Amino acid sequence: MPLGGRSTLLRVAVAGASMEPTLRDGDWLVCRRVVRSSDVRAGDVVVLERPDRPGLLVVKRVVRREGHGWWVEGDNAVASDDSRLFGPVAEPFVLARVLARYWPRPGRV
Repeated sequence: MPLGGRSTLLRVAVAGASMEPTLRDGDWLVCRRVVRSSDVRAGDVVVLERPDRPGLLVVKRVVRREGHGWWVEGDNAVASDDSRLFGPVAEPFVLARVLARYWPRPGRV
């Protein structure tokens, strides 16, 4: 969900347990749109469109580059559908890189 017009910043709500303990269901994130493949590196948390379910956006961690795409995994392997299920994600499907969690405020429950 854009913060304003064609802004490069987006806000995203986390749904589900696939990124626990790093991110939890209900967390809100500020993300920056990915413009170039160099905007993404291994270790980044990204928002991507699942290649096997068009239109479904998910939050995953980039593990490594795989050919012309990225291998992504959730931090909670038992609760995550990720590259172990659908394979590497082509670069155009990686939409944004997570910059920060803004809600709940860090250090608060």
